[in-house]
Amino acid sequence: MPITTLSSREFNQDTSKAKKAAKAGPVFITDRGRPAHVLLSIETYQSLVGPSASIVDLLATPGAETIRFAPPRVRKLAKPVDLT
Repeated sequence: MPITTLSSREFNQDTSKAKKAAKAGPVFITDRGRPAHVLLSIETYQSLVGPSASIVDLLATPGAETIRFAPPRVRKLAKPVDLT
């Protein structure tokens, strides 16, 4: 997987070059010679963060029924309104 490095100026002048390079591998964008940002293709990003789970999937996880959850009781939801 090739790694491409572009200065901020190069990135601003030729964004399409950076996007093409990101299809092959990460693109490091530098500010004053120091890495500041990384550009990734969406496929690479999604492979790094993994699939997102829905609340239904999380509740269906084996052992979820044994989790204790006791939220504090709410006494007052709002202040009484004075209509006089």
